[in-house]
Amino acid sequence: LTTCALSAALGSVQGYTQGNKPRSRVIVEDGKEMTITGCVGRNPDGGYTLTNAAGKDGASGSYILAHLKGDDDAFDDVKDHVGHRVEIKGTAADKGDGRLTVETDSGKTETKSEMKGDLSGLPFLGIKSLRMLASVCP
Repeated sequence: LTTCALSAALGSVQGYTQGNKPRSRVIVEDGKEMTITGCVGRNPDGGYTLTNAAGKDGASGSYILAHLKGDDDAFDDVKDHVGHRVEIKGTAADKGDGRLTVETDSGKTETKSEMKGDLSGLPFLGIKSLRMLASVCP
């Protein structure tokens, strides 16, 4: 899938929306394991981002936070850290041979899309663990 197709498939990235809107969930299955720090923000569509992200290799820009295959508990903690500076251990789908799965439930039908290979330009970070570093972000 291309970036445009991914955007269309997501509908509302990770948004657990009300009413008739579809609910989508992005799951990172493969990529590069990394530890990165940044500020947790909320997307208008209901998902979360990590901005001002930096790892041991320096600045990394921003990531869209996602579920990591087999570990939903760490993602569920994100909502409690909006506006906080955090350290996240996880898997970056846009580094290495990443693989993403997008599951969408419209209430009537469920769809599942998979992307793998070179996912540069799709900065999704699957969360394995999250640790708060500061209660405010710069």
